[in-house]
Amino acid sequence: MACVSLASSSSLILSSLDYHRHGFRVFTRNCVDAVATRIRISRRNHRFRVFCESKTTEHKQIRRCSPFLERSLLLSNGSLDSDEWKAVPDIWRSTADKYGDSIAVIDPYHDPPSKFTYKQLEQEILDFAEGLRVIGVKPEEKLSLFSDNSCRWLVADQGMLATGAINVVRGSRSSSEELLHIYNHSESVALAVENPEFFNRIAETLCSKAAMRFVILLWGKKSSVAPDIVEEIPVFSYDEIIDLGQESRKAFSDSNDARKHYKYETIGSDDIATYVYTSGTTGNPKGVMLTHKNLLHQIRSLYDIVPAENGDKFLSMLPPWHVYERACGYFIFSRGIELMYTAVRNLKDDLQRYQPHYMISVPLVYETLYSGIQKQIFTSSAARRVVARALIRISFAYTAFKRIYEGFCLTRNQKQPSYLVALIDWLWARIICAILWPLHLLAEKLVYKKIQSAIGISKAGVSGGGSLPMHIDLFYEAIGVKVQVGYGLTESSPVIAARRPTCNVLGSVGHPINHTEIKIVDAETNEVLPAGSKGIVKVRGSQVMKGYFKNPSATKQALDEDGWLNTGDIGWIAPHHSRGRSRRCGGVLVLEGRAKDTIVLSTGENVEPLELEEAALRSSLIRQIVVIGQDQRRPGAIIVPDKEEVLMAAKRLSIVHADASELSKEKTISLLYGELRKWTSKCSFQIGPIHVVDEPFTIDSGLMTPTMKIRRDRVAAQFKEEIENLYK
Repeated sequence: MACVSLASSSSLILSSLDYHRHGFRVFTRNCVDAVATRIRISRRNHRFRVFCESKTTEHKQIRRCSPFLERSLLLSNGSLDSDEWKAVPDIWRSTADKYGDSIAVIDPYHDPPSKFTYKQLEQEILDFAEGLRVIGVKPEEKLSLFSDNSCRWLVADQGMLATGAINVVRGSRSSSEELLHIYNHSESVALAVENPEFFNRIAETLCSKAAMRFVILLWGKKSSVAPDIVEEIPVFSYDEIIDLGQESRKAFSDSNDARKHYKYETIGSDDIATYVYTSGTTGNPKGVMLTHKNLLHQIRSLYDIVPAENGDKFLSMLPPWHVYERACGYFIFSRGIELMYTAVRNLKDDLQRYQPHYMISVPLVYETLYSGIQKQIFTSSAARRVVARALIRISFAYTAFKRIYEGFCLTRNQKQPSYLVALIDWLWARIICAILWPLHLLAEKLVYKKIQSAIGISKAGVSGGGSLPMHIDLFYEAIGVKVQVGYGLTESSPVIAARRPTCNVLGSVGHPINHTEIKIVDAETNEVLPAGSKGIVKVRGSQVMKGYFKNPSATKQALDEDGWLNTGDIGWIAPHHSRGRSRRCGGVLVLEGRAKDTIVLSTGENVEPLELEEAALRSSLIRQIVVIGQDQRRPGAIIVPDKEEVLMAAKRLSIVHADASELSKEKTISLLYGELRKWTSKCSFQIGPIHVVDEPFTIDSGLMTPTMKIRRDRVAAQFKEEIENLYK
């Protein structure tokens, strides 16, 4: 048994920590608290025991607290308390009071599997926060958190924020070089990481080029960390941090004098909570500084979008460092919801087994589910296939006419129809719907009930983080699965606008959320444009970031003096109509692409690649596509085909024999041209030359961001020679 002294639980200053295979040693200096804490550590089982002994010192240490979460501590020491949430961790005191014994999180796929009630989760967060204080974390220090979705990520995230520290988040699928850039650029002092395997992968890059006071493993055993790393950097397991926090909190509460020797501060709503680095689709990621106020705006505003209540179930599968998943997660927990963590490989099974009321995800997930349904229909018997497709077409028509009489049809036209025209339009749509309704009801019973059961989402799926293709939006509406689309940026914490359950206007991203202003301006003059006019989307509200860390020039480009954030997106606001098929669409935002993605042809015409890409992706033969053509006469494309679908299509068309196992590149290109003509015929431009790529764009290849967005600049750079040859 080794015995060492530390400064009191939440305010020691460590000059050095050194882990050895033969024991654990902690050396301290500048012990400035009135109470010191002694920690006993067994070499055999690394268990901690903490007890207090009085010690006279001269200076007080600062202890920064989340004001509502640690309200009782602040009250007992004469500090001002708060009945309002001022910091994100404040939500846990409220939820523990309201929903204490309700299940908060289920994490079945980690070792060990975990389940927490709201009371247990609050205590776990407080223990982790205290454990961080014990090992020397101070307010406003930056701690990198490189990990994927799990209950321990949540505890680490909230524990860091509860100490007044700033966390810097990223996932395990990022490259070592990107993580090194983020760690050093953010001025992080320590690292919490997913597991030993991930840490060993990045350690060679990070440890040789970055300074680390310590490393925390959220999962796994320290014995799995490379021995040479342990010799150089103190490594703590998750359980050790929790044990330190528990013992220190107990020692702190048992000592009558201990609390008097601290200077207490509360975390302010304008204090920075986190740095979230952008996806980096056009270069190195920028560090977005988000405050507690930014994130609390989301927690308070999202109920109108997702009216979830205690007892509802959510399924979580997105990277937690993605601010979309993160803000939505905070909101979910503030409502006392039960959340289960899953992964892409388990999604299909978990949807059926867990039957969530809501799922928050990115368009790719909804596209994948759609593709799975289409394949099931295609591989069924000929009779079932014909019936299913016929009924789906009828439902498409039914829902289209239903939108007309309900007033949910988008238009940019400011002029309203006359009363007579609006009445005739309404009557005609009602008549057609009445005719189609029995067939739609039949489709519901024969086809859609099975699909809905397989998808498993009983209330709504919320799509964000990218554009949901219109044909997929229409499909889910037709089969009775509600999908609401939201819009936002990392820089806006992220939600700016979203479709409401009662105003789910297809083709739009909905109305602005509470306390949010949106305007459309001319790209050149910055003049505010009227409703229906296309321009650059600007937003202002409490969710808008403080700025980019150490990047004032980029901050100045994004934020003007009046607090308006330039989103860089092209869009328009639907005009308000009091009658007609668009009467309930007024004020919704419609997006049409990114300004920086716009392709300018040599003719001077502007091409929005998103329109062409979304149309082309309706083809089952096309897996991925990037439209190109800057300074050329016409747009082209780089296409990753679905080889299996292409081969099946070739066999159906008798292009190859039924027993063929592959298709020549020339025949593949010919089939793809046919698909492009079919699906993009209604677009403003047609795709000309194409280059076919065998290997898909992936995160590992560097051609996709960790949030599954294609890096256009890198694709263009990698295939520069091929693109030049296309236009020769």
